[in-house]
Amino acid sequence: MIVVRTVEWAERALAAGEIDCPHPGCAGALTRWGHGRRRRVRSLGAQALEVRPRRARCICCGGTQILLPASVQPRLADTTEVIGTALASKAAGQGHRRIADELQRSPSTVRRWLRRAMSDAHLQWLCQRGSAALIRLDPDAFNRLPRATNPLRDALTVLAAAAHAARRRLGLTDPLWTLIGLHAQGRLLAAPT
Repeated sequence: MIVVRTVEWAERALAAGEIDCPHPGCAGALTRWGHGRRRRVRSLGAQALEVRPRRARCICCGGTQILLPASVQPRLADTTEVIGTALASKAAGQGHRRIADELQRSPSTVRRWLRRAMSDAHLQWLCQRGSAALIRLDPDAFNRLPRATNPLRDALTVLAAAAHAARRRLGLTDPLWTLIGLHAQGRLLAAPT
């Protein structure tokens, strides 16, 4: 799976042969190869998005990949914005029931998201991903970041700073949570255990 900014960007990049095969030792480019399974993903409120990710195949090794837009999370029925909003609310001190009421989601679903997000290894990984992106985009921004005793808040702060730096330096107009999802490689939550 490769996380891309948008479906439109992926289509243009595939047509131009700009996406390299991620397999080690392969120097081939990816080309269009159908679509993945169509699914409905819930956004904030009652909105639902129809998502049909593009499949791509390497012209050298024949390996296939799904190109997933950063606005959705793999194998989840909610958008990056919904899950990110839940994580930001948790970092601000809210409990899972209150977050579930605000997002109009099941408390058990929100509790599961929060448990998956709170592992120390995953929070450290998120912080590293955000830090790497921020170093590439605006290394001086680290001096302006507030430090908190909450690891979730630290990780989200670094990811948000990287997203703002991408908007400012690269002129991107994508929503903030989409850029955060891109920097987190579509993994705001740890893999289920």
